[in-house]
Amino acid sequence: MPETPLTHLQTLPSWLLGRASALGHRLVADQFAREGVRLPHHAVLCGVAEHGPLAQAELARLVRIDPKDMVAVLNDLQAKELVTRTPDPRDRRKNAIALSPAGHALLARLQILGDEANAALLAPLDPEERTRLAELLARVVAAPRD
Repeated sequence: MPETPLTHLQTLPSWLLGRASALGHRLVADQFAREGVRLPHHAVLCGVAEHGPLAQAELARLVRIDPKDMVAVLNDLQAKELVTRTPDPRDRRKNAIALSPAGHALLARLQILGDEANAALLAPLDPEERTRLAELLARVVAAPRD
């Protein structure tokens, strides 16, 4: 029996967004792998660059990574000398996470690689369509939900 397309399913925005998301994640992950980095590493580096230095628990909430998983991500980043952990001056029981110079340099390279991956993802669209898609997706994501 020949396989028939799931016409209705494949027209649902949720299905299309899921497929586009999976493709986008794969393209970005493949680019970041060139630098030996996974997506959670990138999220942590971005969070620390924008809001750091900050406590590990704050960072976990900010980038939405489970605190148990955050420990492993930070261990990886610290082993590569991309972040530092120092006693938090506000609470000596906590560590403050900060980017090292190598972390800043890596984050700059990852931005270029991420931009390349996103350009590949959106290659079928013209520049105006890319801008409009980003605006529409931002509205969908930001809309209040019951």
